[in-house]
Amino acid sequence: MNHARRSILAGSLQLAAGMALAGAPALAAAAAAAAKPAVIRIGVAQPAYGNPPLIAGSSLAIAQATGAIEQEFKADGIKVEWYFFKGAGPAVNEALSNRQLDFAYQGDLPSIIGKAAGLKTRLILATGVRGNIYLAVPPDSPIRSVKDLRGKRVAIFKGTNGQLPIDRLLAANGMTERDLKAINLDTATAQAALTTKDIDAAFGAYDLLKLRDKGAARIVYTSNGDSPVFTRQSHVLVTDDFAARYPEHTRRLVKAVLKSARWGSDEANREEVFQLWARTGTAKIEHWKEDYASQPLRVRLSPLFDPFLTARYKDAVEHAYQFRLIRNRFDIDSWIDRSFLNASLKELKLDSYWPANPVGVARSGLDAIR
Repeated sequence: MNHARRSILAGSLQLAAGMALAGAPALAAAAAAAAKPAVIRIGVAQPAYGNPPLIAGSSLAIAQATGAIEQEFKADGIKVEWYFFKGAGPAVNEALSNRQLDFAYQGDLPSIIGKAAGLKTRLILATGVRGNIYLAVPPDSPIRSVKDLRGKRVAIFKGTNGQLPIDRLLAANGMTERDLKAINLDTATAQAALTTKDIDAAFGAYDLLKLRDKGAARIVYTSNGDSPVFTRQSHVLVTDDFAARYPEHTRRLVKAVLKSARWGSDEANREEVFQLWARTGTAKIEHWKEDYASQPLRVRLSPLFDPFLTARYKDAVEHAYQFRLIRNRFDIDSWIDRSFLNASLKELKLDSYWPANPVGVARSGLDAIR
C-alpha cells in the first residue's frame, strides 16, 4: 500500500511538473503583456479642431498631427488615445483625478493646483513655453492700455496658464483681479461676448488676432516684446502610477515628442510648422508669424526645464499661494522628473541642441506682486 501511495504521489508530482512546464509559455506571455500598457491615454488642455482633430502651438501638437507617438508604439500593438478638453486645465485635472488619463498637456497653473490638491504627477517635458498673452477690446472702446481696465468687465479664463501672467501684468500696473469686474469665461465664450460687447475686454492668446482682422476687436496689449514673466508656460506630465509601472514606455513617449520638437525647432521648418498649426483654423499662418516674431523656435519649442523655466514654475507656486489659489506650497525640484528627458536627449544626441536659458528676469514678476 505504501509503495502504491508512493507511486501515485510520484505520478501526481510528474503530472504537476508537466502542467507547469506546459503552462510556462502562457505565463510568460501573460507577464510580457502586463509589462506594457494596452493603451496610452493623453489629455490635452484645449479643444481640437477639424477632422481629424488637431491642436496647435507646441511640439506635442506637431507630434499629434504627424502621428509620431502612434508610430513609436505601433509595433507593440499599443493604442494611443487622445482626449481634448474645452474646459482646459481644470477639466484635465478632473480626468486625472478620476484616473482617466496617463499623460496630460497642461499649463503651469492648473497642474500646480492639481498637484497641491493631491494629484500624483511628474513633469517630464516642456512644450509650448513663453506663449504670449493678448488683451482685446471692442474696436470703438475707450480702453487704450492695461491701466484703463479698472472697474471694467474683463474676461479671464481662470485656472488656466493664462491667469498667472495676467495677474502679474495687472500687478505691474497697480491692480489685482479685485480691481476689475473679472468674469470667468472660456476662450470661445469670451470671444463671442467681446464681439457682442457684453464685456469690455478679454484676455486671451493668439486666437484674438483673428477677431482683430475681422474688425471685431482691437488689440491693446501683447506680451510679445515685453518681459517673459508675462508669458504662458506649458508641459507634458505623467501620472506617478504610469511612470512607475511603465518607465520604458514613458521614456519612449518623451523620445517621440522630442523628435517632433527637434524638427519644429529648426528655423528651416518655420513656415511648415506654421502651416501645420494653421490647419486647426484657430489662427492663420500670418498670425503665427506675428506671434512668433523675433522669437527663435528653439526657445518657444524647447523641451528643457532649464533655469529660466524652473524659476517660472517656482514663481508660479509662490504666486498661486499668495493669491490663495492653492493652500500649500510644494517643492518644484522634486516634482520635475528629468530622467526620461535626459535619457532621450542622450539617445538622440541632442544633449546640447537647445540652449539652457538662465533665470534672468524670471523673478521680476513676483517682485512686482509683492
